[in-house]
Amino acid sequence: MAGERAVVLRRAVSPADADAAAGVWLRSFAAALPSVVRPRTDDEVYGYFRHVLVPLHETWVAETEAEGGGVVVGVMVLEGEELAQLYLAPEWRGRGLGDRFVALAKERGPEGLSLWTFQVNAPAHRFYERHGFEAVEWTDGGGNEEREPDVRYVWRP
Repeated sequence: MAGERAVVLRRAVSPADADAAAGVWLRSFAAALPSVVRPRTDDEVYGYFRHVLVPLHETWVAETEAEGGGVVVGVMVLEGEELAQLYLAPEWRGRGLGDRFVALAKERGPEGLSLWTFQVNAPAHRFYERHGFEAVEWTDGGGNEEREPDVRYVWRP
């Protein structure tokens, strides 16, 4: 898009990064999954990003380049070979950021990746399948916090 700010992907390293990433997660989850019950409060989500995801896992953010500091518009978390989180600010969907995150995930996990997404999230199914992931397992949701039926995808090079 003309005049659109550049976006860089970088590691999340600070509590401010964690808070910005949690904010993106909350907005994205609400927009993309309105029928899925969230088992954690907003404060718990912020705490999880601050105390678990950013310090203990490979957490990346997509940040706009702006004078005086950018704005975080996406987040991806890798836990070994699992692509554990990939969420974009709703207004940034469809602009290629998800594609960039998946390319980075494949670069970081060249032996293969797996992920879970909810069965109701048809756009995510199309997105991951377009990137070479295959659905290999469907559950009734008994193994996730949300108790929402989900599907496991894998990518192997």
